[in-house]
Amino acid sequence: MNKFVDNKHQIADNSLKLALALVDLDKKTRNYKTDVPIFYSEIHVIMTIAEHPGIHVGGLADILGVTKGSVSEILKKLERKGLVLKEVDNLNLSRYSLSLTEKGKKAHSNHMHYHDVVNSIVEDELQNASEHELEFLSNFLSSLMNKVKFFSENFDESSDS
Repeated sequence: MNKFVDNKHQIADNSLKLALALVDLDKKTRNYKTDVPIFYSEIHVIMTIAEHPGIHVGGLADILGVTKGSVSEILKKLERKGLVLKEVDNLNLSRYSLSLTEKGKKAHSNHMHYHDVVNSIVEDELQNASEHELEFLSNFLSSLMNKVKFFSENFDESSDS
């Protein structure tokens, strides 16, 4: 195999390894400087509530793309951990309005700091890249993400082809 093909295989291999490393990093249970462990699904519920103060269970489920039942289960855990408040919505007494406690706000703030740190790692790596290199990399990653998404949505493991 020639060096050009070897480099493409190495880039593909490193891309997969990077994706898996980022997933492992993101899925790790953290405390976010609180006194309770916060799981991946929980911190993303916290983040969504922070971005949409007063949201209700149905709206939260819609944004997250999950069922109301799964949101309700996560909310019960977050309430027990003292991270989320569920109060009757004054405009519609049949649903609850969601907000973060001070501890929930602290977890959210530290989660956003975590994202800033990860982003700065990427920015540091790119600090000496030219505009052309940045444009190429941005286009490459966008195209790759679209192709992986298409593959994920259309790949049928049971097919024989």
